[in-house]
Amino acid sequence: MSFIVITAMKTLIKPFVVLWVFAFTFFLTTSIDAQNSQAPFIVVLDAGHGDHDPGNLGSPGSGYKEKDIALNVTLLVGKALEKNPNIKVIYTRTTDVFLKLHERANIANKADADLFVSIHCNSHHSSAHGTETFVLGVANNERNFEIAKKENQVIFLEDDYESHYDGFNPDNPESTIGLALMQEEYMDQSVLLARLIEDNFSQKLKRHSRGIKQASLWVMHNTYMPSVLVELGFLTAKGEGAYLNSKKGQIEMAKALETALLDYKKTLDINVGTNISNSIKNAQEVTKERIADNIGIEFKVQIAASSKNLELKPYNFKGLDNISKDKIGNLYKYYYGTTSDHSDAEKSLKIVHSKGYKSAFIVAFKNGTQLSLEEALKSTLN
Repeated sequence: MSFIVITAMKTLIKPFVVLWVFAFTFFLTTSIDAQNSQAPFIVVLDAGHGDHDPGNLGSPGSGYKEKDIALNVTLLVGKALEKNPNIKVIYTRTTDVFLKLHERANIANKADADLFVSIHCNSHHSSAHGTETFVLGVANNERNFEIAKKENQVIFLEDDYESHYDGFNPDNPESTIGLALMQEEYMDQSVLLARLIEDNFSQKLKRHSRGIKQASLWVMHNTYMPSVLVELGFLTAKGEGAYLNSKKGQIEMAKALETALLDYKKTLDINVGTNISNSIKNAQEVTKERIADNIGIEFKVQIAASSKNLELKPYNFKGLDNISKDKIGNLYKYYYGTTSDHSDAEKSLKIVHSKGYKSAFIVAFKNGTQLSLEEALKSTLN
């Protein structure tokens, strides 16, 4: 650090005072940052179906109603999440009412939500059983298309559906292709959440997991945040239907979902490095140094992950220039800006958020290799 040169007569006093004031200011500011947390993490919970749309009814004579089970689990998840002061829960419905599909997405968008989770139960004429979590995509095999078709057909219960869905036809596979494009920029986060959900179902509850699937589901089509649709299991499977219809089953499934959502938020917090970045920022304000220089670490803002190889032109990225990309497997990851200073990356993140990329986040690279943001920030302090 570049401290003011102190005369020899004062070396026993002033350095101690300067360091003490620095330390006190640093930890006091960090403490205040921790207390004055950022805006709450907003989760929109969507209980599928409702009122005259009961969803699936399980096996004949079972008496199960998807709309009731989905609502019960949704309310349990929300009640648990609401105990966390940093999380705000918004429900698309809390009673047995009918909501149009586009209304569900609008609720999430108006709330500027961080997550959208739609909760459902499955059915099939076979002995199929197990959980599934869907993200929006065009990779519709025949089975996934049938699920998408079933969930999307609720639009026909709306008197004025033609005015809201731009000629969309759930029975036509080609009609579903365009649905996934809006959600592609959130694909990474949606898949991460879906993986955490399925892992909690399979590892903690020992439920059979059918994995993460892609399907063209309208309820996620217009949401501007990471979104998943969770199928809790098959009401048509004898043991599974009884479990999901029971109080015990609903409590356990809700707990698994709650844990997955909290795990997702923790992962996001680590990647974004909120608390660490506040500490770094405070230290930088005191020392007036850019401590990341000359150590090979670069920060970028990841704005999207897509299967499409887009030309790096501003019109493809809401007017943003200085865009770069990497190909990771079948996905292209798009980044805004490059800097060795984390505080500059935070400024870039604000710019990106103002352009509508609400789920963008800062990533770090060292000599071209990505590393965790926490590790990068620790390195800049050493």
